[in-house]
Amino acid sequence: MTARILVVDSIFANVRLLEVRLLAEYFDVLTASNEFDVIETCENGKIDVVLLDVKMPDMDAFVVCKRLKSGPATSHISVVMITAIDEFTDRVRGLEAGADDFLTKPINDLQLMTRVKSLVRLKLLTDELRLRASTTHDIGIEDLLNGRSVFDGANPKTLLVDERKSSFEHIQKILHGEAELDIATDPHTGFFRAAETPYECVLISTAFADVDPLRLCSQLRSLDRTRFLPIILLADIGEEGRIIRGLELGINDYLTRPIDQQELTARLRTQVRRKRYNDQLRASVTQTIEMAVIDPVTGLRNRRYFQFDQAVARRRPLSILITDVDLLKLVNDTYGHDAGSDVLRECARRLRKNVRGIDLACIYGGDEFVVVMPDANCAVAEKVAERIRVEIAQMPFSVGYDGKAIDVTVSIGVSSIFVGADTVAGLIKRADIALYEAKTGGRNRVIVHLD
Repeated sequence: MTARILVVDSIFANVRLLEVRLLAEYFDVLTASNEFDVIETCENGKIDVVLLDVKMPDMDAFVVCKRLKSGPATSHISVVMITAIDEFTDRVRGLEAGADDFLTKPINDLQLMTRVKSLVRLKLLTDELRLRASTTHDIGIEDLLNGRSVFDGANPKTLLVDERKSSFEHIQKILHGEAELDIATDPHTGFFRAAETPYECVLISTAFADVDPLRLCSQLRSLDRTRFLPIILLADIGEEGRIIRGLELGINDYLTRPIDQQELTARLRTQVRRKRYNDQLRASVTQTIEMAVIDPVTGLRNRRYFQFDQAVARRRPLSILITDVDLLKLVNDTYGHDAGSDVLRECARRLRKNVRGIDLACIYGGDEFVVVMPDANCAVAEKVAERIRVEIAQMPFSVGYDGKAIDVTVSIGVSSIFVGADTVAGLIKRADIALYEAKTGGRNRVIVHLD
């Protein structure tokens, strides 16, 4: 299903303007102009993001935001407050009411789409966590997953890469008490510190005299240890071209100078929340595999655990595949999110068709699947992976209401257990590295990681 955006404003012209912009990006748009309609639509309409204007004559937007964030059926919906450019008190009140982000009038298209798409991705991660929480409740292991907080309130460890003293001292002051901030004054040092330290976000300034900051962004995206690390670009007014290029390279968000305290805090919080959700999703896959081999009633290791244990101790094979749909974002951007959902469903169907009944297949993120293959060595797993790749690539996918045929490919990483000490986490890490090599090597291929 495509993302659904609720636009809340009492002025029809403002509603219509936002509606046209969002529809052009294939979002499903709903509108409301009073508190009752907002709450009812959010509770029943499967809303992903609410764009809520602060200045509403018949409605207190801050009260509405607080109600949405306190309601169990709506607390996970992202809320963006729309304020006038000089209304700093409104931003503070919005953050206190639980708003995830805010936009200032007049809203340009780049700001609107960057913020909305970022929050839609955050909402998708939240929904998947909620779905897994519901599933674990059904099978009696909810307490185990709930022992891990998504956002425990700890200040995020953040890196700022900026050579101008006046600039980084200003940001230091802004983020005092909000983040554990480290500073690198040159991109080379910043790259190695980001690679070696578990940061939760990197802020990169564009104001370097002799260095292209987008090269650092590209390097961070190409390194396995930092390719999921959120990047926020700090740009000057008039650098729209550089910002657009940065978004194409994979930066997550941007701010333009002068940097506002509330805005930077909101952007940082959103990106850190998204990273922590993503980290928990990936960790929960490992937990799910491990919990699948634990008897939920007795807590004892069951037959499946015996298979994994014996696979190491008695040299029995076990392999894992991680499958990623190539260029799914391009499908979403070109044909709409409904088409992307059609692609994922059909990929899942073709994948299930080509694995064995004893194999464990599950979703591993927005566009990735994982398959655990007991009693399958690396050679067998590679053959299965190649069979899946061919099955998906050889026949076009039918997407959208008009059944348009498009070509889809996947990249697959394969790994197998080592004889001796090994872990599920190590198995997944090697497969993930192999998947990254498959994607950077041209996509539509299978790569096996042996060590």
